[in-house]
Amino acid sequence: MKKSYKLLLLCGFIGIAVTGCKSKPVVLVDKSNPFFSAYNTPFEVPPFEKIMAKHYMPAFIKGMADGREEIKNLSNSKSTPTFQNTIEALDRSGEILNKVSFVFFSLATANTNDSLQKIEVEVSPLLSAYRDEILLDSALFKRIKSLYDSKEKLSLTPEQEFLLENLYKNFVRNGALLKGADRDTLKKLNERLSVLSVKFSQNVLAETNKFRLVIDNAADLKGLSQNVINGAAELAKKDSLEGKWVFTTHKPSMLPFLTYDENRALRKKLYDAYLTRGNHGDKLDNKKVLTDLVTLRAKRAKLLGFKSHADLNLDNRMAKTPANVYTLLDQLWTPALKVAGEELKEMQKIAEREGAKYKIEPSDWWYFAEKLHKAKYNLDDNELRPYFKLDNVREGAFSVANNLYGITFTPITGIPLPHLDAKAFEVKEADGRHLGVLYMDFFTRASKGQGAWCGEYRDHKWLDGKEINPVVTIVCNFNNPSNDTPSLLSLDDVKTIFHEFGHGLQDLFSINKYSTTNTAQDIVELPSQIMEHWATEPEVLKMYAKNYKTGEIIPDPLIAKIKNSTVFNTGFDNVELLAASLLDMDYHTLEAPVNVDVEQFEKDHLQKRGLIKEIEPRYRSTYFLHIASDGYDAGYYCYTWAAVLDNDAFEAFKEKGIFDKATAESFRKNILAPMGITDAEQSFINFRGRKPVIEPLLKNKGLMN
Repeated sequence: MKKSYKLLLLCGFIGIAVTGCKSKPVVLVDKSNPFFSAYNTPFEVPPFEKIMAKHYMPAFIKGMADGREEIKNLSNSKSTPTFQNTIEALDRSGEILNKVSFVFFSLATANTNDSLQKIEVEVSPLLSAYRDEILLDSALFKRIKSLYDSKEKLSLTPEQEFLLENLYKNFVRNGALLKGADRDTLKKLNERLSVLSVKFSQNVLAETNKFRLVIDNAADLKGLSQNVINGAAELAKKDSLEGKWVFTTHKPSMLPFLTYDENRALRKKLYDAYLTRGNHGDKLDNKKVLTDLVTLRAKRAKLLGFKSHADLNLDNRMAKTPANVYTLLDQLWTPALKVAGEELKEMQKIAEREGAKYKIEPSDWWYFAEKLHKAKYNLDDNELRPYFKLDNVREGAFSVANNLYGITFTPITGIPLPHLDAKAFEVKEADGRHLGVLYMDFFTRASKGQGAWCGEYRDHKWLDGKEINPVVTIVCNFNNPSNDTPSLLSLDDVKTIFHEFGHGLQDLFSINKYSTTNTAQDIVELPSQIMEHWATEPEVLKMYAKNYKTGEIIPDPLIAKIKNSTVFNTGFDNVELLAASLLDMDYHTLEAPVNVDVEQFEKDHLQKRGLIKEIEPRYRSTYFLHIASDGYDAGYYCYTWAAVLDNDAFEAFKEKGIFDKATAESFRKNILAPMGITDAEQSFINFRGRKPVIEPLLKNKGLMN
């Protein structure tokens, strides 16, 4: 997943929504505040060890005050608008605000605490108002519109033209043409939405951290590998439960338990805890929060002249309309559901052969899928893990990038770290030129949000003729090393590293001159998802998959098993993803006025779609962070849209060789480097020589008729 924290908030799909102070706050400048001076650190990364909770709000307040003054001067200017004195000036505004936002929102997801969560709630409405002040500034919009209306006469570069056109349209989409009371209504809606999204995510984190499956009988661990058992013992020790074992609803802890533990009742208990997060009728319940989010989004869309929130969000994406999204998802839904049904029949036969007197339920799927996996392909995930030592997998991803693009990754010592678990690397071009800094923060902890993502502590741009290189962060949730055993990954974990690394490469390769970019969300996952293809290529596996004890390179028979099982469980994988994507679209195509009962709506949605009862959507409504607070509302389909793109694009590499330099250079030049400063569909056409086709996806997913 890609997260972005640019606080100009006029670009692409960014969504730190945050309102106005009725009176101007007093701005005090504390010279000890790290955000008020240049970072005197290696590569000018944030001085994390010096940044304390008390520094954030003063920096936010001063950043907004400075930004307001800059926008006021720009809006009140009597000069004839030019690209330089208007668009560039706007792009450069809010320096301190951008600085503090990059750090705060990155740490609020990767290493939060009570103080940061309190600040997040406090600052969200303030930032929402600040954003509205810019987007609803009539004088500023007048200057932008005058340039937009005469853009053919301005002799702009392609990037400048793209920026101007999208900036104008983003102002319009965000209410610049509204008048009077409608503007006030929009501000109130934005303020409320910003607070709700923060509350939703904080509730999910609290719910995830709250549940513990405590096991005190070793017999209940039957089926689990020693590595998993050791990890559970370490978690228990942290909770002062010596001699016991703890499992949580964090996926690195939960999935091995669901896959291998022979105690069916405990598997169900753990999975039910995962499914019901945010749905317990207590202070952490998210049903009302999501209801309000969906209701207010629909109302906001109608106010802005759109049929639904989905119509509003899709207006500047490749998909364009909800109808196009449904067409794609429905095209995959029927074959995926059919394959899932066939998988279920095979698993039920295994269950019955083992004497099961029950029908498989959702909490049983992983357990019997692994048995089917072993029966059909003689492949056990525990057989693979010894070859997937975390450090080796990371170096494998680095080697792929080096082979494709010639870039190198050098560990950095003596540099500030966002967390003690994080590691830093300097990224250089083949000729030694500095490209940027990459942080990697891999291990699960209570202060970290669920899932995996890539973000930035500084974005790429040019300033006063000087290139500003990015500082990128990749954050995951993998099991910590235990005793003498390093962190050993599942095949899905391996793909996660390659996935997020793909996002990181796109950030590092960016060539945008301006901080403001406009990336169509449908293409955001192309750089990440295409990298997953390399992870399991035989040539690549031999580069990094080495037994952590013996150093033995993964043997050919095991590689063959991996390749043969490529489409294993593809019905389940696609159905749970598509079910969540369709749920997202169904919520966000509702037209105002909306008053939805989340539980009933979800139930009706699943029945309408014909989802088999043995599979749950990848995300249930009350913990569906992507659509509630991560900026993927009416956008979770993007993973599937991008899958069409990445499977088609990887075919180009397969045709010429997976490390073909010319193909890699074209992919970097046409897709990665200009992302956000060129039309997404045209970028793909420039690389592939035609529009994308769906056949490679259907073939690779095992969904061809």
